Amino acid sequence: MTKPLLTYYGDDFTGSADVMEALSSNGVPTVLFLGVPSAATTARFADYRAFGIAGTSRSETPAWMDEHLPAIYAWLKERDAAICHYKVCSTFDSSPDIGSIGKAIDIGKALFGQPVVPVIVGAPQLKRYTAFGNLFAAYQDRVYRIDRHPVMSRHPVTPMSEADLTLHLAKQTSLPVGLADLVALAAPDADARIDRIVESTPGVVLLDVDSAGSQAEAGRQLWRLRRDGGLFTAGSSGLEYALLQAWKSEGLLEAKPEFASPGKVDRLAVVSGSVSPTTERQIRNATENGFDGIALDPLEVVGENADSAIETAIAEGVKRLKNGRSVILHTALGPSADRGTDIDRIPGARHKLGSALGTILRRLVEEERLTRAVIAGGDTSSHALKELRVDALTTLLPLPQTPGSPLCTAHGSYEPTNGLQIALKGGQVGTDGYFAQIRDGRKS
Repeated sequence: MTKPLLTYYGDDFTGSADVMEALSSNGVPTVLFLGVPSAATTARFADYRAFGIAGTSRSETPAWMDEHLPAIYAWLKERDAAICHYKVCSTFDSSPDIGSIGKAIDIGKALFGQPVVPVIVGAPQLKRYTAFGNLFAAYQDRVYRIDRHPVMSRHPVTPMSEADLTLHLAKQTSLPVGLADLVALAAPDADARIDRIVESTPGVVLLDVDSAGSQAEAGRQLWRLRRDGGLFTAGSSGLEYALLQAWKSEGLLEAKPEFASPGKVDRLAVVSGSVSPTTERQIRNATENGFDGIALDPLEVVGENADSAIETAIAEGVKRLKNGRSVILHTALGPSADRGTDIDRIPGARHKLGSALGTILRRLVEEERLTRAVIAGGDTSSHALKELRVDALTTLLPLPQTPGSPLCTAHGSYEPTNGLQIALKGGQVGTDGYFAQIRDGRKS
């Protein structure tokens, strides 16, 4: 059996699918598990070259990470891949108390027993760029420094108020945080410079990526730094995009596979817990193109009468589906409808909300025998997908124009969702016509 190139843990489900899409569409067969898999499930995908585990740490506390991440990391380390990656969102939104990337790095560094953890965040494919440690991200064809980004600077849980990722990360870990900047990466003696930075920073080193050129060099450096027993790393899917170039230069990639369109379905069910303006535009666009929008009160769905509210939502969804309509059940229509402050007054409500949306979606799939579905919202997807009783995902249809939101095939032992075609869409991902695109099975 060929040694895997990479293993990874994704801190939410949409981001985990993002990595799977990047790898599988570029000649690295990849499977994404929805938890540490059984021996039988692992064996089913034994010939794959990358293995991922989709998680929820983006919305969890450091105490949760201490309890859950060591066993997950240990399973990933046992795969003996060259690289092990703790995958985070390309907007790097996190805090010392929720989704702490620093804490996740602390745990991985100790388990892998290595002196330095390399980090790559910039991903030009996703319009994310790091320059001299600062993160920039696009929104509606403009690029903003992340602390001035119209959405991420106002994230409802982890707003980004610092663009310098070395400073942002230093609030989450006691490890020293160094930087291999664009100048170092472009220097004729780049190898020697990077070695000096790594040797002088016994903690974390961020590698800048702002273009195809710096991405290729960052990937080369990362691959050069690999070590026996696997190199633990952290960052966005930009890390995979960087490595792909290094692997290509060494002839390690298989031929790019062809992904045929799966065709159009007559009905599609979507559940959304996203408050993003991007998702708002997508919902409004969909309701003008054959979808019925069904507004859900999030406080009712997680309140004392949650069971009744969930059953009412299911009944309404089934009624619309039986009339031949696709449906989008959503808990907010953009930032102006965000009930986050009220939701946060209820202990564990955000997790409950995601799980409730997953339950609604599973019931719609079961009762109407749907073959395709979508979950919108990164945190929502992490908790909703668990309710679908799925063990693993593989890429069915990459979306080159909007990477990070592929249509996937679900695998598991639960008959109604085994083989389900499902897309997981982060709040900021996708064109305005995304939901119709998934319904129609189109690449663009």
